Amino acid sequence: MEKLHAVITGIGGYVPDYVLTNEEVARMADTTEEWIVSRTGVRERRILNEEGLGTSYMARKAVRQLLDRTDTDPLTVDAVICSTSTADYHFPSTASIVLGRLGMTNAHAFELSAACSGWLFAMEQAACMVESGRYKKVVVIGADKMSSILDYTDRNTCAIFGDGAAAALVEPTTEDVGWIDSYMRTDGQGLPFLNLQAGGSVAPPSYFTLEHRMHYLHQEGRTVFKFAVTNMSEASALVAGRNGLSRDNIDWVVPHQANIRIIDAVAKRLDMPMEKVMTNIQHLGNTSAGTLPLALWEYEKQLHKGDNILFTVFGAGFTWGAAYMKWGYDPR
Repeated sequence: MEKLHAVITGIGGYVPDYVLTNEEVARMADTTEEWIVSRTGVRERRILNEEGLGTSYMARKAVRQLLDRTDTDPLTVDAVICSTSTADYHFPSTASIVLGRLGMTNAHAFELSAACSGWLFAMEQAACMVESGRYKKVVVIGADKMSSILDYTDRNTCAIFGDGAAAALVEPTTEDVGWIDSYMRTDGQGLPFLNLQAGGSVAPPSYFTLEHRMHYLHQEGRTVFKFAVTNMSEASALVAGRNGLSRDNIDWVVPHQANIRIIDAVAKRLDMPMEKVMTNIQHLGNTSAGTLPLALWEYEKQLHKGDNILFTVFGAGFTWGAAYMKWGYDPR
């Protein structure tokens, strides 16, 4: 029996229409556009500002586009995995809402939470499912409405993040393309440095948590920066080394869009020219679990079958990792 590989056969994406500029952020957070660009690389970000719409709305838009682009009948989808840190509700899962709204009722759906590393962690799960031979079509979503947990008076967080969603269809193939190798890790040290303090079972909503602004994202930037650069670089070098990859045969590096300084530092440690590094942080900001699939969505027309792609991520927890994939199709 020929070995099955899990390959991405299509990408769909969605970002909201509203563009939040640095000028607007600077007014709210008492900062300057120069400070934002120099520290983060972000010039604008998209915000889902319509009342009553959450992460599932963006995810639904992305998956709808994915199904249309790949001419996939929703009833043929076997599983839906949604990675998000900003679920519509504690329960039911955002994945189940997307499944129900799009009629993928022959599938099961579940959430995977690994913060900004979530989509790559979810891809690892999807690859294992497809390579087992038990699943033929798995939809993997990365989606976050980060604006829902930001304090727009805190320039250290609100300047960085944006909203967006993207999804990939993962299917089996016997060709020499698809998911090749990965290295995923979590160390549990990140709780004090990157978190959302209130709203969970440890600190349910109360007058105290509201008064002390505990429902907003908290980040200690210097610590996160140090851990992100070190762990993303080391994971990428490990995966590259054991697969014979170098700047000469890596076609694209797809890093988590944490901030441009982290991306630059990781590229330098890998000795990769920036023209081979996918970036969208300048106009989308950090969309958390959405950054990697949104990068693929934007760069899809530049990808060719057999391209060597190296992913690398870092997120709260701390979570991090890298993966190597051969792209599965030529530009449509």
